[in-house]
Amino acid sequence: MNKALFNITVGFSLILGLLLSCNNKPKNGRTDTFTSGTISFASDESFSPIIQEEIQVFESMNPQAKLKPIWTNELDGVNMLMKEKVYLVITSRNYTERELKNLRDRRFMPRAIPLAYDGLALIINNSNPDSCITVNDIKRILSGEVTKWSDIYPGSKLGEFDVVFDNSQSSTVHYCVDSLLSGRPINSPNIEAVKKSAEVVDYVSSHSNAIGIIGSNWLNDSRDTTNVTFKKNIKVMGVSRMETATPENSWQPYQYYIYNGNYPLVRTIYALLNDTGRRLPWGFASFMNGPQGQMIFFKAGLLPAKGNFSVRDVNVSTE
Repeated sequence: MNKALFNITVGFSLILGLLLSCNNKPKNGRTDTFTSGTISFASDESFSPIIQEEIQVFESMNPQAKLKPIWTNELDGVNMLMKEKVYLVITSRNYTERELKNLRDRRFMPRAIPLAYDGLALIINNSNPDSCITVNDIKRILSGEVTKWSDIYPGSKLGEFDVVFDNSQSSTVHYCVDSLLSGRPINSPNIEAVKKSAEVVDYVSSHSNAIGIIGSNWLNDSRDTTNVTFKKNIKVMGVSRMETATPENSWQPYQYYIYNGNYPLVRTIYALLNDTGRRLPWGFASFMNGPQGQMIFFKAGLLPAKGNFSVRDVNVSTE
């Protein structure tokens, strides 16, 4: 091959390579891979403490990856996913059949991955002496059937219930409507909807008649590595399935009581994916669903979806 022909051949090969490279780029211009690049994803704000921990560890293991969370409510997060503004959303519900059909009709491949189980906690002011409540009484409060603390606890001087949610469109509200009220709207006359979960804790801390409904991952005392101590400025109620709540039949949202089914208010945390290219959203979701990501959920006080647990009885000597 003479020099001129060689130069023509090399030049043609380079041009062909560039054309093929351009054709392989996704139409949406994304350049992220399973472990690199920059993406935004949506998450229900009520899960922000634990998801932020997952991000920190994932990015430390994958220095070329940058995850930008959009802390929002459940409704807006799922809408962003359906409109292809994000390809991953962390929320407490699966796709609806209508959403699945919509995405599949558009040639997408939606996937829902269970990550962990979170106990929905009821919190009250430290000065409130009433620390146990039944599931039925929670329903009566939310439906507006009862409006005063004395309607449930005769002799209480706290006046009307002041029910506090993190956000009017949050997964917490969705759980109460769907799982507790069977689709009926919340009808309590005294509802407060703040903007963030931390504000629920602050509100309850300063209002003696308040009852807050919040994800339990916000409540663990960071000084306690065993996850058995809740924050000191509020009180976490025990919840009972029985007709009358007593300390003996009421349970708090500890991991073990979620695991053995004693605690009745439990929701699943999902990673909803709509990423056909199996790029960085898939990489992060797979990490959270893997051993290291599941351990992060466990250490934060949640029950991992793929945990391998063993329970042992321990005899404590008082001598």
